[in-house]
Amino acid sequence: MDLFVSRLRRTVLMLALAATAGGLIGCGYASKELFPTEYRTVSAPIFENRTFYRGVEFELAEALTKQIESRTPYKVVAPGVSQTILEGTITRIQQTQISRRRPGGVPQEVELTVTVDFRWKDLIAGKLIRDRRGFQAVGRYIPTSGIGEPFEVAQHQAVQRLARDIVSTMQADW
Repeated sequence: MDLFVSRLRRTVLMLALAATAGGLIGCGYASKELFPTEYRTVSAPIFENRTFYRGVEFELAEALTKQIESRTPYKVVAPGVSQTILEGTITRIQQTQISRRRPGGVPQEVELTVTVDFRWKDLIAGKLIRDRRGFQAVGRYIPTSGIGEPFEVAQHQAVQRLARDIVSTMQADW
């Protein structure tokens, strides 16, 4: 029995030493901030809307503010006091019929694509941090009777994805 306890203690000791040595050596990964650390504030004014779809610019501004505040270290502030500005233009909103009902050809599922151009600028140094053209996100809705979703369902999906993806582009270059 003493031999078993002795071997067990030795095994536990060896595992503890191996774990400690592994922790000291590391695995080659470095800890780095996801977002540029030289900035603390950003303003996100309402994007210009060059489409006939009204109101989407306000929904996008709200979604961007929420995404920036929840996923980045930045605080959203007024343009006059911010270090950076995230501004852009909604350039296109397009609806595409994906499927239709056989009898009558009524649209069954419709895809909505929202396209924007945006810039993230450093207001102190006057340099451009990010500049994207033709940035898109998609939402879908089912307008047919039975389900009868309104257009706003797809708009909300596309705007939320767009805000999430725009904020993801704000991450530091690796």
